[in-house]
Amino acid sequence: MADTYDLIVLGSGPGGYVAAIRAAQLGMKTAIVERELLGGICLNWGCIPTKALLRSAEIFHYMQHAKDYGLKADGISADLDAVVKRSRGVSKQLNQGVTHLMKKNKIAVHMGSGKLTAPGKLTVTDKDGNTTALEAKNIIVATGARARDLPGTPADGKRVWTYRHAMVPTEMPTKLLVIGSGAIGIEFASFYNDMGADVTVVEMIDRIVPVEDADVSAFLEKSLTKQGMTIMTGASISEIKVGANSVTAKLKDKTGKETASEFSHVIVAIGIVPNTADIGLKELAVEMDDRGFLKTDPMCRTNVPGLWAIGDITAPPWLAHKASHEGVIAVEAIAGNHPHAMDPKNIPGCTYCHPQVASVGLTEAKAKEAGYELKVGSFPFIGNGKAIALGEAEGFIKTIFDAKTGELLGAHMVGAEVTELIQGYTVGKTLETTEAELMETVFPHPTLSEMMHESVLAAYGKALHI
Repeated sequence: MADTYDLIVLGSGPGGYVAAIRAAQLGMKTAIVERELLGGICLNWGCIPTKALLRSAEIFHYMQHAKDYGLKADGISADLDAVVKRSRGVSKQLNQGVTHLMKKNKIAVHMGSGKLTAPGKLTVTDKDGNTTALEAKNIIVATGARARDLPGTPADGKRVWTYRHAMVPTEMPTKLLVIGSGAIGIEFASFYNDMGADVTVVEMIDRIVPVEDADVSAFLEKSLTKQGMTIMTGASISEIKVGANSVTAKLKDKTGKETASEFSHVIVAIGIVPNTADIGLKELAVEMDDRGFLKTDPMCRTNVPGLWAIGDITAPPWLAHKASHEGVIAVEAIAGNHPHAMDPKNIPGCTYCHPQVASVGLTEAKAKEAGYELKVGSFPFIGNGKAIALGEAEGFIKTIFDAKTGELLGAHMVGAEVTELIQGYTVGKTLETTEAELMETVFPHPTLSEMMHESVLAAYGKALHI
């Protein structure tokens, strides 16, 4: 006989566990199914542990530049094993936190691999092969995604790495090739560069972090190059040969010139593949797009009644905070409430390299493509007192407005702590603010946030400090 619930959530990442908590808060008898670790990829192998690694690299960077702050630090070195150990400890602490939240909210946790067997039904197979049948009127699929392998050269964990291997390296790369310059690729490139590796980044598109505003891409490439990285855009890889102690790659640059280079390790960061295999989706004829991601409506419903989907198994952007918000939307809809559909243009994106990158809304190019007449403002970090005092005078903030209505269409930042600053503009966009409200807002001094105000003023020819 099956265990019966009001809601079953398949997958316990930031989308799944948040959905389960909200369901419990609304009085639903809720179960969550997880095959590996509570918290999913983000908490255990993604967002959180990578930020712990990057924090260590950031501090190491500052230690190496102590003299810039009037300080002396001699004999500086990095202990990679200790850095990784700290990162894993952070993940373990948060995993335990999610476990506590499940108990606090009286959510039944079923550890094992879940598979849909019919609408409203699934089985869970634990590590010993034992199965448990579960039933619920509604099921949310939140199984996430995994790293995409390089065609013909699957990751082996020795010389060719995915992000999971890069987080727990068995040795420090000496000469590292990073394939792909999205957030994951650039973050690991930044980490290993700060830790002392010779890093080369290869990107097929004509600029790095290609989803960002072109001005941000150009600035970041210049900054990373100044830090010692080799950046190849508009480039491709025609061949990779993996040896016992090295990897040889044939790289073709934007001019068509091909050269063979040897690297100690390769990190493949060319996108993700949704975790749809062996969970019963095909048997239920769940609709997917041409890339294998589940199709959903604005409330996260699939085409199968009672089956919902959230997070990285659905359409982009593939971000933890988007998954969490979708989890709440889906549960509120299941409960018969009337949640607002999520507007992708109001979802911020952050890249935690050095310098940081953050954005929300339309890029200048996308806004022009959409037919808007624009007002665009930009303000440099060098014009901000707090940035200079911090020794972080590189970067800028760019804002884009509809010239006719004053609507904030997009904001784009590169520089210190911009991943924290971006939420100010995100709140503004969600509240449908215009340039008038932003101009009238009082920003505290001295703070980096003052640049947000100045960028808005600059869009209308009113900047005060440049």
